[in-house]
Amino acid sequence: MIRPDTLADLPVLFVMAARPEYGPALQARITPLMTGIGPVEAAVQLTAALAGMAEKPRLVVSLGSAGSARLAQTQVYQVGSVAYRDMDASALGFERGCTPLLDLPAVVDLPHRIPGIPVASLATGASIVSGAGYGGIVQDMVDMETFAILRVCQHFDLPLIGLRGISDGAEDLRGLSDWTQYLEIIDGRLAEAIDALEGALARGDIRV
Repeated sequence: MIRPDTLADLPVLFVMAARPEYGPALQARITPLMTGIGPVEAAVQLTAALAGMAEKPRLVVSLGSAGSARLAQTQVYQVGSVAYRDMDASALGFERGCTPLLDLPAVVDLPHRIPGIPVASLATGASIVSGAGYGGIVQDMVDMETFAILRVCQHFDLPLIGLRGISDGAEDLRGLSDWTQYLEIIDGRLAEAIDALEGALARGDIRV
């Protein structure tokens, strides 16, 4: 059974999608819940894990890679806001990105901030984005899990921090290696971000 890690004496649950993103630097620090790729898998696995925990975490951290056509490749950013790019009920009169009959804006802010880590906006969806696909996306970066993780956290009344390293997007994707080529670098930088998070929790810069 998955258990939260402990950072600054607080139980923190780290959530990742895929093992290629979980390199040696992260392995030395955390034991994340691995959900599988995409919003459905993320929602199912995180819901099941949290429902089965005798002691809930105080904080959930979604981390891994992301694509971006405008941000620096291999750099890590924290998620300032997240949108659900697949949701489009505009034919019924709803704003694009808003789930019908759900009292939630198209863009949801994540209020907790780790000092020293740049902030960027994120769009979650079930498709891989490449090349011209970025032209229709307002947000700075894209992933496939964080919005789903946010909705689960809202259900369980848990705060969420998102950390993403930019693995691709500067050029069109041609195959799996275009995603994995920078994951070793991102692994080390995500580990540094976790160290910064631990320091922020210990100092009281982040209160959960």
